[in-house]
Amino acid sequence: MTAAFRTEGPIAPASSVAPAAVVGAVEELAAFAVGLSYESLPQAVRDRLALMLTDLWGVAAAGGGTPEMQALAAAWQAGPGSSPVLGTPLSTSPETAAFLNAVAACELELDEGNKHAQGHPAVHVVFAAMAAVQLAPRPVTGREFLTAVAAGYEVAARFGRSLSRNPLWHTHGHWGATGAACAAALIRGLPAARVAAAIDAAAGLVQAAPWAMVLDGQFTRNLWAAGANLAGLNAARLAAAGLAGNNGAAAATLGTLVGALDPAELTRGLGRDWLLTQGYAKLHSSCSYTHGAVDLALELRPQPFDPAEVAEIRVVTHSLAAPLFAVAATNRLSAMFSFPFVVANALLQGEIPPASMEPHGSTFDAARRLSSKVTVKASPEYDLLLPGQRRTRLEIRYTDGTVAAAEAPNPRGDVDYHPLDRDGIRTKLAGLIGAGPAGRLDRAVHSLADEPDTAAALNTLTEVIRMEGQEL
Repeated sequence: MTAAFRTEGPIAPASSVAPAAVVGAVEELAAFAVGLSYESLPQAVRDRLALMLTDLWGVAAAGGGTPEMQALAAAWQAGPGSSPVLGTPLSTSPETAAFLNAVAACELELDEGNKHAQGHPAVHVVFAAMAAVQLAPRPVTGREFLTAVAAGYEVAARFGRSLSRNPLWHTHGHWGATGAACAAALIRGLPAARVAAAIDAAAGLVQAAPWAMVLDGQFTRNLWAAGANLAGLNAARLAAAGLAGNNGAAAATLGTLVGALDPAELTRGLGRDWLLTQGYAKLHSSCSYTHGAVDLALELRPQPFDPAEVAEIRVVTHSLAAPLFAVAATNRLSAMFSFPFVVANALLQGEIPPASMEPHGSTFDAARRLSSKVTVKASPEYDLLLPGQRRTRLEIRYTDGTVAAAEAPNPRGDVDYHPLDRDGIRTKLAGLIGAGPAGRLDRAVHSLADEPDTAAALNTLTEVIRMEGQEL
């Protein structure tokens, strides 16, 4: 039987927010961004900026070394250039490097995030800013680059905060492009009106990002954040050419197709309440929604651990994680988004390193078997605590009738709960890329403000992060 489709009448609901309100908020964001200087950034913002960049670039280098990224880089047919793809021997054009580096940064589910923004502003913004620096006709100083990244992150995070997303949409590939556009436009030296136009244009370049594809383990998902970086670059180009204006595009895209948008949230506390300082660093190679449960599983895990002695594992958490509750682990991506698999894997491994998510790894099948004993449900009471708390409770019920239980307000690594400082980030990266590369990267990032030519510094990152014995 052939399906019938309606062709008359409206095909989409009208926006629930007036475009004029979005226009005014974007104007305010752009004026704020243009008025920033590195010297005007609060010290807490500067400190967090350095931690975020160290973490992101180290994670991208680790992701670039995976078999999936090595295969993608080899198949990409990248053109020549001097911009490095971290974790690989490839140097290519700034745009291609930005795209592939963003893919690599998503690969291991270890990149920085922000619970107030409901996602990962850094991976959407930083690589576009790098490409803008590498494309610039003049040397861009380290302070200019850092200021643009701080502004772009703040714009992206505020769009994420103001969005009530349809739960069918994943968090990548749409709101983050606004911050990428802001950063790229600032590096180009555009005036406030054109920075606003770039932000607006980026809001019109959103990508469809269905949760279903993520849960099915489709690698396509890892390209959405990369696409947001290129969307931001292209939006800045449109603005520079005078081919874009600030017309309230986000009302039609983010505020209608993706969900609902609250323009007041875009500017609330602007300049006082920096979302950049409120991010989290990830300690486990899995979706951040699972991290609270992983922490508790590791806390409760007996020594030695025998899965045969476990009768049932019960998890209670917030409803943001609901799409992950019944996912089957079939490859790396689906495993990182399978809540039962991640919890089972943590109990078996005593950690969640990237290697434990390899389908051909020694414990993958054992974790899948144990995951059948894991049940996860959402608590309406926990939802009331969002976004400040992503509370989780875990119980392990043993065959002898004993029960071990624990609860935590947030995952470790959250700025509000056991945050990682400079030493913590360096320790995390040492486990991923080695102590030597982690130390060199840390020093390079913390000296970036004094660089007279950021492009030259960025183009040496491959050598900075090179692992011992790695061929480049």
